[in-house]
Amino acid sequence: MFLHVNSVEPLEGYSLRLAFSDGSVRDVDLSDELYGDVFEPLRDADIFRKVAVNEETGTIEWPNGADFAPEFLYESGSPARQPA
Repeated sequence: MFLHVNSVEPLEGYSLRLAFSDGSVRDVDLSDELYGDVFEPLRDADIFRKVAVNEETGTIEWPNGADFAPEFLYESGSPARQPA
């Protein structure tokens, strides 16, 4: 089964709540992943919050083209804490 991200919700800091195609919802903290030319601009909170799901690729993406594989996001996350 291919895993896809269905929705994304920015949380505090550099965390996201992601709903996956397998029905799970996971919180992912990306604060330790924002390095390198493509990801460092995302350290700006306003830019980080512009994350969206790219329907064609099935994962999250930012306006500058930065993205993460859905499998990486799933494995890096933990079951969502309620409420957001």
